[in-house]
Amino acid sequence: MVSVRRAIGLTIPIAGGGLAGLPDVVATAAEAGITEVWSSESNGADAFTPLAVAATAGRRVRLGTGVAGYLTRGPALLAQSAAALAELAPGRTAIGIGSSSYPMVQGWNGIPFDRRVARARDTVTFLRQAFAGGTVRGPFETITTRGFRLARVPGEPPPVLVAALGPRMVELGLEHADGVVVNWLSPSDVDGLLGGRRDREVVCRIMVCPATDPQRLRDGLRPLFAGYLSVPTYAAFQRRLGRGELLEPMWRAWAAGDRAEAARCVPDEVIDDLVVHGEVAACRDRLRSYLDAGVTSAVLAIVGPDGGPAAPPWPELREMVAGLAAPARENVGSSR
Repeated sequence: MVSVRRAIGLTIPIAGGGLAGLPDVVATAAEAGITEVWSSESNGADAFTPLAVAATAGRRVRLGTGVAGYLTRGPALLAQSAAALAELAPGRTAIGIGSSSYPMVQGWNGIPFDRRVARARDTVTFLRQAFAGGTVRGPFETITTRGFRLARVPGEPPPVLVAALGPRMVELGLEHADGVVVNWLSPSDVDGLLGGRRDREVVCRIMVCPATDPQRLRDGLRPLFAGYLSVPTYAAFQRRLGRGELLEPMWRAWAAGDRAEAARCVPDEVIDDLVVHGEVAACRDRLRSYLDAGVTSAVLAIVGPDGGPAAPPWPELREMVAGLAAPARENVGSSR
């Protein structure tokens, strides 16, 4: 059984800050009440380097990849990177893995974007066997490997979580791995997604903006919403969550190639559902709703009042997270 406690995390790197400044960012975040930092991976920094830099901050925050691509990395390389991070932060590392998206995997890297669920299952198995210190043997459906064994085995195997949008990935994360990494959902979506389960980690990245001009924020976020939620995997996810009718005009405009019209068609209701914004007290209450619904790590992605990435407003952030995060995490690890 995985013992989990509520935590508040921060997405790193932050806007406007380089990797060299991350130790100071992590120290400031810890003083503000943040207990975890999680990386993301797109066309900027990779998932592991920011966390390795953050590990030098001298603060006992938890470090998590949210997420590292398992289609764009060989499983042995992924195991080595994860083990190195676990050595830097023993007992304070979590490895979230995800398939990424078709544009990133096949468009940018020329790697087939297929067999995602089977490959995720095999990757979880591979990492678990590697972290245990023996020779990795499988059995595997999508991986061919012979003789790999980690030379530097983590003293405490980090939990492995799976990025989950579809029901098969959710089931995989809850049944075969140590939990799931999710995003683009509201507190009311969480329980249905998990099927009532409360015995695994649920890491949720949440856009947050403590701003008081909601229309300015919504207008700034519309292009981002149109682009992200028109990616097939995210579109299917939102349909399953019941937002298909609201988003259908946006999808029609996007399919027709009219990006500006697609952005205009993003409903205010959807933005308000998926973004925590407004007065600090209202933001804190909304974050508490995520935690009460079953999220174990609410990972904040700070956006500015115009909807773009922004550095955290530290005084507001400190007030926002006060009393939400447990003072420490205990017994976080694999149950397998």
